[in-house]
Amino acid sequence: MNLQAAAIQFNVRQGDVDANLAHVRGALQRAAAQGANLAVLPEMWSTGFAYKTLNELALRTAGIVEELLALSRELKLVIVGSMPEPGGDKVFNTVFLADNGTLAGVYRKIHLFSLLGEDRAFAGGDRWLLADTSVGKVGVIICYDLRFPELSRRLAVEGAQVICIPAQWPKPREEHWRTLVRARAIENQLFVVACNACGLIGKLDFFGMSMIVDPKGEVLAEAGDEGGEILAPLDLQAMADWRAQIPCFNDRRPELY
Repeated sequence: MNLQAAAIQFNVRQGDVDANLAHVRGALQRAAAQGANLAVLPEMWSTGFAYKTLNELALRTAGIVEELLALSRELKLVIVGSMPEPGGDKVFNTVFLADNGTLAGVYRKIHLFSLLGEDRAFAGGDRWLLADTSVGKVGVIICYDLRFPELSRRLAVEGAQVICIPAQWPKPREEHWRTLVRARAIENQLFVVACNACGLIGKLDFFGMSMIVDPKGEVLAEAGDEGGEILAPLDLQAMADWRAQIPCFNDRRPELY
């Protein structure tokens, strides 16, 4: 099965849910019009990391999820992107995976970026997500999770064909981003659709560089530092052929490590 993936890169307006939602509506429609059936949004795309009002803003997420489900049904899309989810005193950084009008899965970010204080505002998730969707087996990780290869490997071993990565990855770590996204694709012989934010958000400057990468590590599409949508076809048969040619998974010896 072939599919068309899109990464929807934009400048998230911190705390402005209505503006972000309006942008995403239009971007999803544009991506679908170009044939996309999988779309990945940035991390915390609806609110940004608006720490002072995060608990209050999280109360709007349930309604946004309903709208995303409706959009995914109307546009025949699988949609991946994280938002704040109420979780008691703290919130979760959560992906609600919408698949043609149904909720295919929920993933709460496991690894919290303590350097920027995420652990003070967010509660960490405690389980990975691999969802059977209309476009295949989709795994999800969020931003900082990218630095922990064990999580992506677990998704790959469980059968992931595509790993989606919503992110807000700031300057000056562009090369870390580009290297790690490609590494996750190469070492796990699967497709990676990684969507970053761009522009100034609060005090941080984001470089964009959203990427769609194939199982050989070849970059199929890459954004610059401005907002916009990138698209690329994902050939799942070519992925299977590549895995047969270099059977890394058959040669693993996990009992030794």
